[in-house]
Amino acid sequence: MPRDSRYDILFEPVDIGPVRAKNRFYQVPHCNGGGYRDPSAVAEMRRVKSEGGWGVIFTEQVELHHSSEITPFIELRLWDDDDVPMLANMADAIHEYDALAGIELAYSGINGPNFYTREVPMAATALPIRTFTNDPVSARAMTKRDIRDLRRWHRNACLRAKTAGYDIICLYGAHGFGVIQHFLSTLTNYRTDEYGGSLENRARLMHELIDECRDAVGNHCAIALRLSLDEMTGSLGFSNDDVRELVALHADLPDLWDLAHGSWEDCSGPSRFKEEAAQQELVAGIRELTRKPVVGVGRFTSPDVMVKQIRSGVLDLIGCARPSIADPFLPRKIDEGRVEDIRECIGCNICITGDMTMSVSRCTQNATFMEEWRRGWHPEKFAPRGDSQSVLVVGAGPAGMEAARVLGERGYDVVLAEAGGAIGGRVARERLLPGLSAWGRVADYREYQLSQMANVEIYLGSELSADQVLEFGFENVAIATGATWRRDGIARFHVTPIPVDEAMPVFTPDDLMSGNVPAGNVVLYDDDHYYMGGVLAELLVQKGAHVTLVTPSAYVSDWTNNTLEQGAIHRRLVELGVRIELNRAITVVGNGTVETACANTGTAGELAADAVVLVTAQKSDDALWRELSALEDRWPDAGIRSVRVIGDANAPAPIAWATYAGHRYARELDGPDIGDSLPFRREVVRPASYRT
Repeated sequence: MPRDSRYDILFEPVDIGPVRAKNRFYQVPHCNGGGYRDPSAVAEMRRVKSEGGWGVIFTEQVELHHSSEITPFIELRLWDDDDVPMLANMADAIHEYDALAGIELAYSGINGPNFYTREVPMAATALPIRTFTNDPVSARAMTKRDIRDLRRWHRNACLRAKTAGYDIICLYGAHGFGVIQHFLSTLTNYRTDEYGGSLENRARLMHELIDECRDAVGNHCAIALRLSLDEMTGSLGFSNDDVRELVALHADLPDLWDLAHGSWEDCSGPSRFKEEAAQQELVAGIRELTRKPVVGVGRFTSPDVMVKQIRSGVLDLIGCARPSIADPFLPRKIDEGRVEDIRECIGCNICITGDMTMSVSRCTQNATFMEEWRRGWHPEKFAPRGDSQSVLVVGAGPAGMEAARVLGERGYDVVLAEAGGAIGGRVARERLLPGLSAWGRVADYREYQLSQMANVEIYLGSELSADQVLEFGFENVAIATGATWRRDGIARFHVTPIPVDEAMPVFTPDDLMSGNVPAGNVVLYDDDHYYMGGVLAELLVQKGAHVTLVTPSAYVSDWTNNTLEQGAIHRRLVELGVRIELNRAITVVGNGTVETACANTGTAGELAADAVVLVTAQKSDDALWRELSALEDRWPDAGIRSVRVIGDANAPAPIAWATYAGHRYARELDGPDIGDSLPFRREVVRPASYRT
């Protein structure tokens, strides 16, 4: 189909200093959990985005000097000439489909603990290191000599970036992670020399570093500057007014202004707390202060919202990180008139957890993210079916829907059988919870794709027995029947059931999501530690209950530290009047009371309660798989070649694990037996010499 003319403006070229972007789609720097450990995987991930039509594609932050590094986090490095070939390979991959290659150079300063290099950190002012993990390390204040060294290090890094083939060099001064921001901010700069005090003085280093970079690369590369729109730290810090004054004073200094909100948590807030284009108010009007192009972010997924950003004069380029992960082909689908095929980001921030846990990132919507090189998975291309023809997928949750979609793409005849009256599984229920409506895109995207496939049939209200499956005659069977929440309290703290008085009403998340919501004084016990406990506490308050949330962790929704929303969840619950009991576990559920104990000391306590909600572990609904496994001797006569259990029915986990399981099953069906070989590629260090 031809492109909708409403979106033509998104495909206009944009000049950025001496280079030209072919369109306005700008993949801003984003981490991915690969970095220097998995450079080929990172390069191929970005090559696929080039194929998908992005005009500008950036690396993640690239550490420019060994005296400032953020171990244990795994980013790219440009410490010396040995790093150039790796980064050149990435630039070449980005260039394959005429995208501009951007590199984000970072000197982390007060955010760099230097655990790997053991160098003493340097910052604008001598202060404790400001990291996610409150590392017990301090930075010393930079001397004038240190600043001269820093200028030279930036110059050297720019020369190496130029050699590696990059078109845009971005200096990182946003999210609290870059030395430029540390000098600009009164939160981290208490200097009394010409680099401290007034905004003009605090901006001196910024100006010097840009001058060094421009002098190093000449007209070969554009120079971009990434700044926080507002540090959101009160009277101290770098405010939105400061940003506007800075841009007005240095309007034409960089070739592009890259503006991102506050901390990483502020900028990449999940959809539960941040709407699309949430940063528009902070960035609006800045474009009028400069003749240089401005790029901003806001989890843009709608082309209509993108167009509005351009036509209203707010932005020149549409910055995307998470949407480019969910659908690397987003620009191309708009260009080809296939807007309905866009795999929209749901804003769950699972992608960020890859960086936070120092593992390879993943995406709930796009199971191929970071598997493009490792497993050879392309987000839009699939191998034709193997030597079998038919597949029965039982269960239309995230795993089953994704399996059916990819099997359909490969050309199999697929039947998707769902016991309930609607497809979506857990997503169909969870999307109705407070703040999780965007998560419904997991089901919506797949439902639409399946509806377009003549070789896929969906049957609702079809709860199947093992005998029925055997009678149908499908060659392959995938069991994706999901999981249910446990009612006995078994999870992490308790590995045996919690004693419960039968007189006390006990509820699980499944009960609440089915509309069975308790009233009165409710104690919610969260030993799951992801989003569900906090979301259900919010739901209970909405329904009029008085809620006490008890958790053995030191944090509410502990694991959401990895999705950058833990602080927001805690604040939301406090605002709602939820009483929070940290570091405590429920030990006994009595009649009208709940006994608790300190998770560290065992000190006992007691809470009055009319009902208890247990958010603990989930249990696989794998009965059908176990029944079929027990009848394996009948499979050949029934024409069955394989039976697999996938997703939560195999082992409960977040939704991203389920879509990945369904995708992998469908990709690998009828594939060769690889025995004990690794199912993915990895890069192995080859020592120059093992002898000293």
